[in-house]
Amino acid sequence: MDERYIAAVDLGSSKIAVTVAKIDGKDTQILYYRETPSLGVRDSAVLNPKMAGKELGKAIEQAESELKIKILQVVVGLPRYCVTQQKASAKIVRTDPEASISEEEIEYLKSSAVDSYPIDNPEKNVSFGVIAQSFSADDYINSIENDIVGMVSDTLEGKFKVFVGRQRDSRNIDKTLEEVGIVAAKKFFVPEITAKAVLNREEMDNGVALMEIGGAASSVTIYKGGILRYYASIPFGGKTITNDIKYECSCSEKLAENLKLAYGVCMPEKLQSLRDKIIQIHDKETGLTKQISVAYLSEIITRRLEEIIDALLWYVQESGLADKLAGGIVVTGGAAAMPNISSLIGEMSGYTVRIGYPRRKYSAVGCPGVDETSSATSIAMILAGKELEYLNCLDEAPRDEEEEIIPEEEPVDEAVEDADETAFDSEESGESMQEEPLEVEETEEEGGERDGLFRRKDIEASKEEKERIKAEKAAEKAARKAREAEERALRRRQKEEEQKLKEEERKKKHEELVGKFGIINWFRDKLDNLYDETSDF
Repeated sequence: MDERYIAAVDLGSSKIAVTVAKIDGKDTQILYYRETPSLGVRDSAVLNPKMAGKELGKAIEQAESELKIKILQVVVGLPRYCVTQQKASAKIVRTDPEASISEEEIEYLKSSAVDSYPIDNPEKNVSFGVIAQSFSADDYINSIENDIVGMVSDTLEGKFKVFVGRQRDSRNIDKTLEEVGIVAAKKFFVPEITAKAVLNREEMDNGVALMEIGGAASSVTIYKGGILRYYASIPFGGKTITNDIKYECSCSEKLAENLKLAYGVCMPEKLQSLRDKIIQIHDKETGLTKQISVAYLSEIITRRLEEIIDALLWYVQESGLADKLAGGIVVTGGAAAMPNISSLIGEMSGYTVRIGYPRRKYSAVGCPGVDETSSATSIAMILAGKELEYLNCLDEAPRDEEEEIIPEEEPVDEAVEDADETAFDSEESGESMQEEPLEVEETEEEGGERDGLFRRKDIEASKEEKERIKAEKAAEKAARKAREAEERALRRRQKEEEQKLKEEERKKKHEELVGKFGIINWFRDKLDNLYDETSDF
């Protein structure tokens, strides 16, 4: 399948972003990107699936209407807050030491690490992602995944980081999508894919901290040696700044957000022409007018941002990699668009700082906002979904009612309508319709009465005919819509079956590997026990 479509949904605390892209071979074209206010989402996690689903449904319908497509499934990101990281490891004795290490063995090792890792309270927690840290093959230690594949060794050992989140958060995403009538084709661990969409290879190799300041959650992701080494998040972001403005200026949340977007600036000491500017706010209900200086507004914003940045810098120190970040800090997310924020972070941290925009691995025309920092997660999901070659999220929408093929009876219907109109016009004008003379002789008065009776019968017959044709068309339309709905449901079930078969095939391969390596480990344990028993004598 050369041409396919990817639809991504970013369920944020302050916005819902829907992105649709066309994948044609290696080319990625963004067809649609739009942000709308969100409800029912807190700290980057869905709190009220019904409320969030209602807003998402409106956003999906708008995308479908503009693009004339039908979205069946989407890729979506997992929450960034309330995610913990744990260390895990796994080791196998290879059945054929002379054979090259394969990618299947690496995947088996990852699965073994996750399966063997004791997640606390598995009914409430679940793994969001597993990141390989290093591999060891006999005497070769601390190798990365790309280097270990193809080596020859007797044993293979891997060290991993397991990122654990709340089971409820993942289920709430499914419930939100169910409200809209779509399914999740893939749930991504957002910090990993966002870093790949914003950072370049040199930064990830040399060491870099990616700070993402979102609506109600901010996070720091640290890369070193091309591998995600550390992740942490806090429940504060741009929405926290909006609330500060709301309370300090005694205004509505909507007005506070507009003030932040229009006049929000970091570091009031760097203000020049705007320092003395006064914003007047007129309250229509009370008739009162408030005055707020841009300098004071900047002071409110700066104080909160300093707290958020200071917390993220604390985690950078906690990671133990603070002195290994040659690439400095890259800041992305909605709040990264705040003027002077890079200078503020640079002064507080001492690192070089740049703003992280989505890297141009795509083309986009007529999609305002798609190149901004707030779209980084959406673009990241599109690029990650592109790597899943089997994925196609869209299907053609049913034909519009305006484009219906007119049935053959339509000309007859039009003729009846013309006759109707002529008859009514004749009655109104007092003129009689010309008809062929009857053989029976009759007076002029009797003939006029009979003509009027015939006209009334013709009009009633034409009305009945119109009602009959109208009812037939309505029944035909209802039957067609029922068939189209049934076909869409069938296609959805087929896609689900395909995904289920692929998952079963993956599990089967996993079980085969488990059996193969399990037998070897069982023999090894038996030999060790035999050796221990012999040594006792």
